[in-house]
Amino acid sequence: MNILIIEDESLNAKTLVKLLNELLPEAFIHPVLMSVKKAKQWFATNPPPELIFADIQLSDGISFEIFEEFPPKCPVIFTTAYDQYALKAFEVHSIDYLLKPIAKPELEKALDKFQQRMTVFPHQELADLVRKMNASQPHYKERFLVNLKNASVLVMAREIAYFCKEELIFVYKTNGERFLTDFHTMDELEQLLNPAQFFRANRQFIIHLQSVDKIKNTYKGLTVFLKHPNAISIDMSREKVTTFKNWLTAG
Repeated sequence: MNILIIEDESLNAKTLVKLLNELLPEAFIHPVLMSVKKAKQWFATNPPPELIFADIQLSDGISFEIFEEFPPKCPVIFTTAYDQYALKAFEVHSIDYLLKPIAKPELEKALDKFQQRMTVFPHQELADLVRKMNASQPHYKERFLVNLKNASVLVMAREIAYFCKEELIFVYKTNGERFLTDFHTMDELEQLLNPAQFFRANRQFIIHLQSVDKIKNTYKGLTVFLKHPNAISIDMSREKVTTFKNWLTAG
């Protein structure tokens, strides 16, 4: 059996590979694909695997986008922290799922189900589910057209370290570049951003997950230190601490 894993969290990917090697030592596991873009490139140039493990939320989109363009020719087991309605949809269509963090007994059950019930794979059912779920997913803004003197520059969400409201709202890239945006309020901007990637730290800052370096507890809440050339630190109120820490470790 050859298996493909689509997962952007390296720790989750390593855990899954380790468990699969224990349960299916004879299986061949392809190198892990960590983004929608990489997965599409892989499917365009490789024959289909026999089984796919796919995280739903990836750094540059959702995995349903992959299967919209390349309808899977094998069963897919989703790895997710998805809501119960979505899980029911997977069950109805005989597509299995694993809730993170992945536990060995649950993985073993999923593999047993795959071997027992998916000898004949319902291609059309999965294709229908992919279309339905992709249509229902919120599509967050991944590209931003920002201002630079008399020109406009395209900034990708993955390049962003944080947004900051000064007199106007600016976006700061991870390399230290700063650009003026056209957004009027931070509330307006927050609604357009993927909450798995961006967090509203306070009234002035929205930060990207990849830019968080370390956090320090303070008597008022905590201070977040960012990996950025400007050596930025951001104070966060006590009320936000639990939500922020849960956000850091989600997925």
